[in-house]
Amino acid sequence: MEGEHGHKKTRVIINRLSRIEGHVGAIKRMLEEGRTCPEILVQLAAVRGAVEKTAKLVLEDHVESCVRSAVEEGAMETSWDELIDALDMFF
Repeated sequence: MEGEHGHKKTRVIINRLSRIEGHVGAIKRMLEEGRTCPEILVQLAAVRGAVEKTAKLVLEDHVESCVRSAVEEGAMETSWDELIDALDMFF
């Protein structure tokens, strides 16, 4: 299931997102059960951390595959601009 430029971390990223998805569902159930706000905030912080770590993996995979391919193909400037735009949206 590698991407266009030989992404090596796609499966790991998908697995992490599945765990995040499950964790978000658990937080929703906590709300429905009337759990305390501090308990919910702790869980939301865990999800935020997991999303940030997953984003780091996506970035690493992008640099290792897409940016590397762009350099090899002589399209570094376009790849760089796309990366900067994506980072601006994320942060």
